[in-house]
Amino acid sequence: MQFIDEAIIHVKAGDGGNGSAAFRREDGVPRGGPSGGDGGNGGNIIVVADSHLSSLLDFKYKRHYKADRGEDGRNKDQYGAAGEDLVIKVPVGTVITDEGSDEALADLTESGARFVLAQGGIGGKGNIHFKTPWNQAPRQCEPGTPGEERTLRLELKLLADVGLLGFPNVGKSTFISHVSRARPKVADYPFTTLVPNLGVVQLSDERNFVIADIPGLIEGAAEGAGLGHQFLRHVERCRVLLHIVEATFTTGPDRTPIDDYRIINEELARYAPDLANKPQVVVLNKLDATEEERVASIREEFKALDVELLTMSAATGEGLVVVLENLWSHLHPSTRSK
Repeated sequence: MQFIDEAIIHVKAGDGGNGSAAFRREDGVPRGGPSGGDGGNGGNIIVVADSHLSSLLDFKYKRHYKADRGEDGRNKDQYGAAGEDLVIKVPVGTVITDEGSDEALADLTESGARFVLAQGGIGGKGNIHFKTPWNQAPRQCEPGTPGEERTLRLELKLLADVGLLGFPNVGKSTFISHVSRARPKVADYPFTTLVPNLGVVQLSDERNFVIADIPGLIEGAAEGAGLGHQFLRHVERCRVLLHIVEATFTTGPDRTPIDDYRIINEELARYAPDLANKPQVVVLNKLDATEEERVASIREEFKALDVELLTMSAATGEGLVVVLENLWSHLHPSTRSK
């Protein structure tokens, strides 16, 4: 399934029905009188967060949404029926912003959360409401008010405890496929994940957390280079970042783990300062393909920055348990050994 995490839609709530100007024409009712009922209210447009959805793909093919209009009032004091509400389902984690004013309207972070995107119009009053002692046969009635209409921007931000960071091909997808049931595309050639993948890490019956495979970042991502803003948004909600670096031949002669670490943190700081301040667990991957002397040298470089460097091989499984336990201790500081 194609992953879409941003969409623009136009919504129009139902207009209120018009009130009626009618008069009685029944036997046994002398001189008649006003009998025009009120118009029905227009339908609202309501958005609901659905945990079964994982993409905004539906909004790529349908961008206009309109709720039902309220029925007009009728004679014999009959009120018009209200228009039916239109319910739109979106994935959990969707942020809704008014495209015109750029005002954030809703952040649906829980399954079942609801928000009224556009309020339906109010039905107009019929002439039964305008009868007075000096005006026994009012011909006055009110039209229904129009329903709200607005253009909205939907933005999906993944909800995960841990977000994976790193340049393309450092082994993030291999890592998440080994520690969870997520199955991102993995290959021996350099490419980057094109869609975020969520996986549940099960440490024990009572200990688990959600991890997100964020597509690889490159220098200039904060300005939109590469996948840029399209996926940086997905690390905003993560509580801890797992920053993976590597030092094999795939990085090329111009890249080093310490430089990669600095570049990506600079991109995070440029995009949103809060991101760079999130707790990070830094790990050197592909231990099975890196010489021991090189590992020791890299560890000293990170130590100079006061950064603890863990090591692992996502391919063989070496060091994975230590990394996962370290992540758990960051997510639950009270469990850290003293």
